[in-house]
Amino acid sequence: MGWKSAATTVLVAGTLALTPLLSGGTAYAHCDTRDGPVVEAAQQALDTGDQRLVTIWVQEKDEPELHAAFDHARKVRALGPEAKGLADEFFFETVVRLHRAGEGAPYTGLKPAGLPPEPAVAMADHALTTGNGRELAAFLEEALHEGLHEQFQGVAALKSYAPGDVEAGRAFVNAYVEYVHWVERVYESAVHGAAGHFPDGHTASTEATAGDGGTVTEHGTVTTAY
Repeated sequence: MGWKSAATTVLVAGTLALTPLLSGGTAYAHCDTRDGPVVEAAQQALDTGDQRLVTIWVQEKDEPELHAAFDHARKVRALGPEAKGLADEFFFETVVRLHRAGEGAPYTGLKPAGLPPEPAVAMADHALTTGNGRELAAFLEEALHEGLHEQFQGVAALKSYAPGDVEAGRAFVNAYVEYVHWVERVYESAVHGAAGHFPDGHTASTEATAGDGGTVTEHGTVTTAY
């Protein structure tokens, strides 16, 4: 199995989990937009009186706060149109804040409706809608190969620095650290799944075959050329 084939195998195994990683490490979830799935569920819960419709979007430990906010919003809504709007806004912000906290992301306010989702998010949703993940796998495969090529070539170009050249050596180290962390995050996500953001210090600890006899060690070093 070639290097790229091995990378593709790992990628397909963790297709959906890799979405935030291949987008620069940011969780581009559309969960904080006004027309996103979280606010949509919150609206349905308020309109029907069924809190369970939105409970699925928060962690179990946050259910008491969600329940209190839901009851408060439902009572205030009955006071009139203006009060209804304020109550809905309060509940939307509460639900999104709790959801974001559950995935380890900060709450930065509700984003306007109509914002185009990041390509990876759009592809992920499209795959779920159609029930077919082939297009998503191909999309992520291309992103993985491009990202890996850029990371690998960047550090490889700086590897042969002259002994004693501290400036060049530091440039290599910076590129090496970035490269290794990128590989670790992608590998961990593909093999173990990505639940929100990776905690600090969480790195790959296993050894994996890179293909063509090459090996990815626990430090991310690859013993075969790309």
